[in-house]
Amino acid sequence: MMTDAQRIQALLTYTRLNGKKFAERIGLKHPDTVYHIQRGRNGISDRLAERIVTAFPEVAKGWLRSGEGEMLRDAGTGEETATVVRPIRTRTRDIRVERQRVPLYDFEATAGLTPIFTNQNVPIDYLSIPDLPRCDGAVYVRGDSMYPLLKAGDIVMYKQIQDFYNIIWGEMYLISFSYEGEEYITVKFIKKIEGRPDYVLLVSHNPHHAPKEIPVSAIRALAMVKASVRFNTMG
Repeated sequence: MMTDAQRIQALLTYTRLNGKKFAERIGLKHPDTVYHIQRGRNGISDRLAERIVTAFPEVAKGWLRSGEGEMLRDAGTGEETATVVRPIRTRTRDIRVERQRVPLYDFEATAGLTPIFTNQNVPIDYLSIPDLPRCDGAVYVRGDSMYPLLKAGDIVMYKQIQDFYNIIWGEMYLISFSYEGEEYITVKFIKKIEGRPDYVLLVSHNPHHAPKEIPVSAIRALAMVKASVRFNTMG
């Protein structure tokens, strides 16, 4: 079972915040409370847990207090239904659009992402979220390579990238690529490989998935992930 310090670290990894920013996000004036827990000096109190689940309603309070179960709430907890929309923090300055209709596609019903990106497929629905960065479309997440940051059934909203060499290293991308004769569609962090400009490293958030090197020439379609949507349907 994870210690309080390990659970706080898991939250920092999930939210992609440092201790100071995390403290600010949950309404603490000073980050000392978070630092003390990280160093094993204090535990996660019920009051602190309440602050965390208020700021991040998808996080399970029971897991925060005891370490039992999963970090993120799931069906069967008896809690109310919640929809969580999370912007993905990037190092680029996003142009916010007050209200836009983002088409939602089912890439499993098509031959990959390319037909979607070239407007050859009809959306199955539309998403309209206020103050969202400009997005070209949205798709459902499959698999667990980005868990717990993303999980199967989440929706990712993306902005297409035309130049595959114009990658912002370390950011999260929706990518379609060819590997050993098979076509793959996945969400990964893309990192630079020093001394190999024609290759990129695909990195999962889930430590059980090993990084994979692929040539840039294998990329068929690419888009930066701008936001994610999660439906927490509780019992």
